[in-house]
Amino acid sequence: MKIAMIGHKRIPSREGGVEVVVEELSKCLINSGHEVEVYNRRGKHIANKNHPQYSKRYYEGIKIISIPTINKKSFDALIYSFLATLRALFGKYDLIHYHSMGPCVMLIIPHIFKIRTIATIHGLDWQRVKWGGLAKKYLLLGEKIAAKYADEVIVLSKNAQEYFLETYNRETHYIPNGINVPYSIEAEVIKNKYGLKRNNYFLFLARIVPEKGLHYLIEAYQNLDTNIKLVVAGGSSHSDEYMEKIKSLAEKDNRIIMTGFVDGVEREELYSNCLAYILPSDIEGMPLSLLEAMSYERKCLVSNIAENVEVIQNSGKVFEKGNINSLLDQLNELLSEEDSVDPGHCPDYDLSNFNWDSIAKRHLQLYTKY
Repeated sequence: MKIAMIGHKRIPSREGGVEVVVEELSKCLINSGHEVEVYNRRGKHIANKNHPQYSKRYYEGIKIISIPTINKKSFDALIYSFLATLRALFGKYDLIHYHSMGPCVMLIIPHIFKIRTIATIHGLDWQRVKWGGLAKKYLLLGEKIAAKYADEVIVLSKNAQEYFLETYNRETHYIPNGINVPYSIEAEVIKNKYGLKRNNYFLFLARIVPEKGLHYLIEAYQNLDTNIKLVVAGGSSHSDEYMEKIKSLAEKDNRIIMTGFVDGVEREELYSNCLAYILPSDIEGMPLSLLEAMSYERKCLVSNIAENVEVIQNSGKVFEKGNINSLLDQLNELLSEEDSVDPGHCPDYDLSNFNWDSIAKRHLQLYTKY
């Protein structure tokens, strides 16, 4: 099959979960003998500008097509997805796979031309604080178009599956994100750079946006009597005002280390050696960063939203969403468990449902379903 992917920012990239999904799924499809072309956004805002693959037309067998856009949150996805869709109409694809609600607005165009379309809804994006009234309406339009016109709709959580059934009477396919099980590595780069060592820090690693709930974590942490540090790793995503708020809060506590966006060995070391990974989200699609922390067999503490609980199952700690006292209680409980050789180790996670090869096979079943 010849398949197009539209909706992510760019690959290779770890700017968000969508980018990871598009990259890993595309690599699996290529390895299965299919032809995949991905439509990257060409722009000045690139999280890893020095990556050697940004200047190439192919990445691990995947053809990269760069589409011009602008780095303005209100128009970025609209301009990119429109131009990418127009270009894709002439690509002789067996199907076009759209990712995320905003780009799904353009799905109606190939539908009119009777090109098979798949939509993956990575989360109910209109719920996110960063979007204003007009943007929310646009995202809801994408949601409605996907529900009505996509040949198949994929969701990443059972909560989203129930939402589409109740709201649109639309049957969807629940296919979660996947994970490549890594090897844990010792703290070397992070020791030299930040003075970190195994089990002497909590880790928040995600985009720094309001819905991730980092402000709850910082407030709870600042009421914690401990020498354990808090590492905040991640960059802004059209949320500069919130980022400044977080920096202001972090400056009041010298135990908090803000690393900015991390990748490569530094990212791997941060996951490998944390005492616990903490995700205090108000909203999630499917938290890939949580899945990554679980793959490193580290303890995890998450808010009790359905999407987090679904991933962590019964093998992690949860607190009441938005409740700082509940979060503080769980942080204290984590500290009270510091009596083993490796207090951050948690080998109890079941990752069998999150294998990329099996996930790719489930996608292919939908691609060929007529």
